This record gives sequence, C-alpha cells and structure tokens, in this order.
Amino acid sequence: MDVIQGMVPNMGMKVSPRLVAASYILELSSQELQQVISEEMNDNPALDMIEKATCGVCGGVLQGSICPNCLTQQKIDQPGDENEFSEEYYASYSMSGTAAEEEFDPLSQVAAQLTLAERLLTELQAMLPKNDMPIAEFLVGSLDDNGYLRCTLEEIAQLFNVDLSRVEVILSLLQSLEPIGIGARDLKECLLIQLNYLEQDGMETPACTRQIITRHMSELAEHKFGKIASALSAPLEAVMEASEFIKHRLNPYPAQGAEAFAPGVVRSGATHVLPDVIISPKEGESGFDVEVVESKRFFLRVSPLYNQLLNDLEREPLRFSEDEKRHIQHYVSRAKLFIANINQRRQTLHKITTCIAETQNEYLSKGVRHLKPLTRASVAKHLGMHESTVSRATASKYVMLPSGEVIPFSNFFTASLSVRDVIKEMIDNESTPLTDQEIATALANRGILVARRTVAKYREQLGILPSSLR
Repeated sequence: MDVIQGMVPNMGMKVSPRLVAASYILELSSQELQQVISEEMNDNPALDMIEKATCGVCGGVLQGSICPNCLTQQKIDQPGDENEFSEEYYASYSMSGTAAEEEFDPLSQVAAQLTLAERLLTELQAMLPKNDMPIAEFLVGSLDDNGYLRCTLEEIAQLFNVDLSRVEVILSLLQSLEPIGIGARDLKECLLIQLNYLEQDGMETPACTRQIITRHMSELAEHKFGKIASALSAPLEAVMEASEFIKHRLNPYPAQGAEAFAPGVVRSGATHVLPDVIISPKEGESGFDVEVVESKRFFLRVSPLYNQLLNDLEREPLRFSEDEKRHIQHYVSRAKLFIANINQRRQTLHKITTCIAETQNEYLSKGVRHLKPLTRASVAKHLGMHESTVSRATASKYVMLPSGEVIPFSNFFTASLSVRDVIKEMIDNESTPLTDQEIATALANRGILVARRTVAKYREQLGILPSSLR
C-alpha cells in the first residue's frame, strides 16, 4: 500500500497579534493603562508623549490652574451665587503675576477626598513613634468594610516579632479615633467602645445598657425584653429604654457611618477614583456630552527623531546598515501599533458611553429611580459590537455623572439600584420597623415584584439592620 503525501487546504480563524494587543489595551483600567504606557515609553525609543496637567479631583485637563469641570460643578452646586462667584473668580485671575493669582486655588473649594484608612493613618502618625507605624498600617489594612479588625493581635505580634502589649497599645490608640468603634474585634467591643466614649463625654446612659451589651445581645436581637429584665432584676421599662438607646445612639457599623463623624471622608471600601469618562449636560440644549478623559490627559506620537530617521531611510536606504534599518522599522511600527490601540480604546469607550447616556437619559437627569434595565448585550447589539468587547471596555472603569458623582460603569447595568433606593426610602421613613416581608408587600403594591429573600439581600447590601435590631 502506497502512502501519498500532499498538502491539504484547511480553512480556520486565527486571531491576529494586533487584535490580541487591542483587546488587552481595551480591558485595562485607567491606572493599569498608565503603567503599560510608562513601560512602553521605557522600552520603545520611537514612542513620544506630550503630557498635560490634569485635575486631581476629576482628572480633567487644567486650563492654567483652573479645572473647567470642577468650576462648572461649583456653579451647579451654588446656583444662587453663580454670577457673583464668576465675577470674583475671574477678577482674581485678571491680573497675571499678582498675589491673588498665586494664592487663590479653585481646587481648594473642592472637598478634599481622603479614604478613611488614610485619615486614620495620618492621625496615628502624629501619635506614634516612627518604628510603630508599620504595625499601625497593618492594623488599619486589616479593617473590613464595617470597621472591624479581622485578624488577632497575637498574629500581628508574631508577624512583627514584638510583644503583644505593644500591639495592644497601638490598637487602643486606633480605637480612640473617630469614627468611634473603629478597630473593634466584634460587635460587643464596638458598642462598648462607643458607650465608654459617650459616658466620658458626659452623657447619661440608661442604667442597664452595659450589662445588656455584655451579656444579653442575642436576647435583645429577639426582643426578649422580659427575659433580660428577669436576668438583670431590672424593671421592664429600664430594659426597653436601654434598647432604644442602643438602637438610636450606637452604631454597629462604624466605618459605614464615617461620613457622619467626619464630613469629606470617604469610606475605606469606596476610595476616591479618577473617572475614565465624564458625562456632562450639553450647553443650551438637551442631551449629554461624553468626554473620554484620557484623550486630553496625554498625546502619544512617533518621536520626531525616529520620524526623520524613517524618512531618511526611505530616501537614502544605502546610508543605513541592515541592523539600523531593522531597528528603525521595528520600533516605528511598534509605536504606531501601540498608538492605534490606544486610540481604538478611546473611540470604543466613547461609543459605548454615548449609547449608555442616550438610553439612561432619565437616570442621568432625574436620579437612580429612573434607571432603566440595560444589558451589555443590548449595548453591543445596538453598536454592532461583540458583547465581550463591551464587557472589556467597561470593566474596572468609572464615569463621572452630571451630578459630579463618580460611579463604576457596572452601575448602569444594575437595575436593582432603583429598587434598593426605594427600600432605603421606605426604611428611612418607617414609623415602626418594617420586616422584609412587609417591604416586599409594599414594593408589590408599587408594581415592583421581588421576593422577601431578595429584599433581605438588598437591605444587607445597603448596610441596614433587620427590623428586630432597628
């Protein structure tokens, strides 16, 4: 039997390296993109960047030392003083080189955005010797979203090879900071820290409050006031008074209440981020403008030197050796491909955000109650893209709304946000604590059909206690 060798044509799809590179660039967050650009700048001598000064608050390009985006937002926030503010503002810049120009900074009128962790470390730095700060940083870094410490002091002492008493001293200093209750290791310690603070501040507290927190929290959660009164040999009225005090004056989630203690401080789980895209109202007409911030932060180009070398190479190729030709052509081609991928990323982000802004027009104008159900698949279909492209483009990226709020792109695709807002309003306005089933029934009366367990999930996501503890 003879074996015949030959070539058989085979058709198939192959992903080009350019498409892989473009998909990778599209998926990067803003910070990751900056890192990739920095690495490419170091590796490719043919790539050149023209950077522009940007605002530390919104990421927009500064005009001199002025941020037009933040200035516009200030005017929106203070509509009654718009003309007066504008006259004073521009008057201070009418004389170049004056003291007013040097001293006045419009960003000083924008609230400084610190994370709770940053503020805690700043305060601890003033209270502790330098060699204790690594321990303090580890403690703060081990706090969860509610402000509780999620590691043992023994583990920290062993990790840093120090005495346990030294870690205890640092923790006690952390627990003395606001929001009161921060750094507690459990609910009991959190409430006791707050109770001690209020008593030291001169507040009179119900007589049996401390005993209830120490020994009867489970009974309190079940509203077994009679059982607690019997165990403490206290009047039922005293137990109920203590229950009301714990409910209204003590906070089981200290980090979530950070804003109430220190205005301008952002929760540790919601750090201040620069937006990738800014959505703003169109001047003098309806609708919204979409601006990809990166398109103004920097401008990439092929280095003028390498452009000249490439032109010389085309005109006089004999002047260059083979290695020089390969070097110039390789790095110029690489730079052009990288720039094309960056530009493609900007265009894709702009198209997707424009589509979202058109669909969620009422949400942008009137608030979260008007958020429409929207999927990445529907956006992809409308734009003629693949769904994975929309997913990559919106992953780990943020958008600034016309209100000035910065949110993740995923919020546009989370229809439950409007339901959660309704639930929060119901609980805020309740005269007596509503159970999850009562909330589900009330939502059904409004035409919003959700199960009781779904209400419980949304309530927990909002950081709201069940009715038995409210």
